[in-house]
Amino acid sequence: MVAKESNMKLALAGLLLGILMSAMDNTIVATALGSIVSDLGGLDQFVWVTSAYMVAVMAGMPIFGKLSDMYGRKRFYIFGLSIFLIGSALCGIAQDIVQLSIFRAIQGIGGGALLPIAFTIVFDLFPPEKRGKMTGLLGAVFGSASVFGPLIGAFLTDNLSWHWVFYVNVPIGLLSLFFITTAYKESPQRSDQRIDWGGAITLVIAVVSLMFALEFGGKEFQWTSWPIIGLFSSFLLFFISFLLIERKVTEPIISFWMFKSPLFASAQALAFLYGAAFIILTILIPIFVQAVYGGSATNAGLILTPLMLGSVAGSAVAGIRMTKTSYRNIMWVSIISFITGMVLLATMEPDTSRWLLTLYMIISGFGVGFSFSLLPNATIHKLDPRFRGSANSTNAFFRSLGMTIGITVYGTLQTKLFASNMESAFKGQDGGGNFQGDPRSIFEPEMREKIPDFVLSKITDSMSDSITTTFAYALIPLGVALVFVFLMGNSRLEVNSNLSTENRAKENE
Repeated sequence: MVAKESNMKLALAGLLLGILMSAMDNTIVATALGSIVSDLGGLDQFVWVTSAYMVAVMAGMPIFGKLSDMYGRKRFYIFGLSIFLIGSALCGIAQDIVQLSIFRAIQGIGGGALLPIAFTIVFDLFPPEKRGKMTGLLGAVFGSASVFGPLIGAFLTDNLSWHWVFYVNVPIGLLSLFFITTAYKESPQRSDQRIDWGGAITLVIAVVSLMFALEFGGKEFQWTSWPIIGLFSSFLLFFISFLLIERKVTEPIISFWMFKSPLFASAQALAFLYGAAFIILTILIPIFVQAVYGGSATNAGLILTPLMLGSVAGSAVAGIRMTKTSYRNIMWVSIISFITGMVLLATMEPDTSRWLLTLYMIISGFGVGFSFSLLPNATIHKLDPRFRGSANSTNAFFRSLGMTIGITVYGTLQTKLFASNMESAFKGQDGGGNFQGDPRSIFEPEMREKIPDFVLSKITDSMSDSITTTFAYALIPLGVALVFVFLMGNSRLEVNSNLSTENRAKENE
């Protein structure tokens, strides 16, 4: 899709607001769940508040990306934004947990369109020499919004109410809608393609099955229970069906010919692996601060600021360097920084100073930040504009999938490690040395003060060790990522390309 003369500054502002809103919504609700359950009830159903949104987003990304290639970016960005705003307003007035879960699914349908299409519009609007800086800016907003989501959620819940966790989207979204509607001009060109309904349906069912299996496994049901086995079986069945359908249709939802490019394939793998490793930092570092150091949830959220600043710097540096050297050379800096930060985080102990934790987060965040701006550019490298929406949504899909699996796998691992550490710490002790209370009381300053020092020390040591060991295991996906960085080749963002649109299409086909 070719953009007509647009007011680029206002259009970019609209896209930044949309990315801010959608990225923030991935994490902002987490800190409000306690208040939501307290107000609406449904303690046994609150998991749907998160999972309904995530499932809808994941299922919608590839579909909206393809539709934007076929019928235009603007109309589907506006459609996604409008649905997201309607869902947000409905969430704020929900009367019970079931209603809230349904409205979150509506919100997620819209959210699935925002992030991938926003990046694609930037690629359409800006020439290659400016594209790196612009995507660096978008990546910085995405990274900082993801990190600050829990903090903003805690602030709104404590000072207003949990309803404002959803209402806050409305003014931001309306402003984004106004800017895009009035400032972004898109040509009426459309691609004559057919909608791959078979691929869309099988993909949605496969994603829904996988997400629910990961969400409920080990929590609501045992991993070996029939419901979980059934969900995984459903995922395999429909995913295989999806692959078979995509190989036969002329206009697939996900174009597998793109994966023939080592650069494209590596970018998707890196999005998945980085997503899996990055998400555990945003989840476990606040837990470490709150449970090991002691402090309020707000302080735990503030402690992530260095991670955000590092990611913003990394995204900006990658955006600037993309026209000067290859994607692979830039990603070497990224992966080395990310691995170094993760190794340092894995060495932490309860007496590790705050400034050292701050330094470790800056190093980790700097490494992660490169991926926010570089991988979307690598994904659409030399692709004809009519394929950019599908390609970008594929990249966003893999990052979200990595984050989802990362939360599940590493969250379960940390929980089991903590339980094992607690059992070992108090094994064979009785009387005052045996902690009979709820270990979650260490998260509450008032309850924490009532725990004897020698008991509190055992609990914090157990928590600290469980988190740092989990960070050590997170080096596994980062180790695999080293391989894919190597496979990226020597391609770089071309500023003065002599390839015509037709030649690019032929080259990719």
